[in-house]
Amino acid sequence: MANAGLRAYREVLRLVRRLPAETRPYYAKYARENFVNYRDPSADDDLAALLRRAYTHSTWVLSKYSIDAGKAAARLKDLSDGHAGQ
Repeated sequence: MANAGLRAYREVLRLVRRLPAETRPYYAKYARENFVNYRDPSADDDLAALLRRAYTHSTWVLSKYSIDAGKAAARLKDLSDGHAGQ
């Protein structure tokens, strides 16, 4: 389960690279702070909720900068969907 969180963090950082250069440091720091704060979920269903939240927030930020969020965040969506039923 811990690997899913690490994979999600990697995917979010890949998505940050798609943002305008001047915004990348802010969003990279924001992502790191959130992943550090929630690195030890208390149950598996908490991990699934956190992965869905990472996907939702990522797509919102991508859309804010007119980036096709559905296409860009497909791997993050697959990761969050893979843990939805567990």
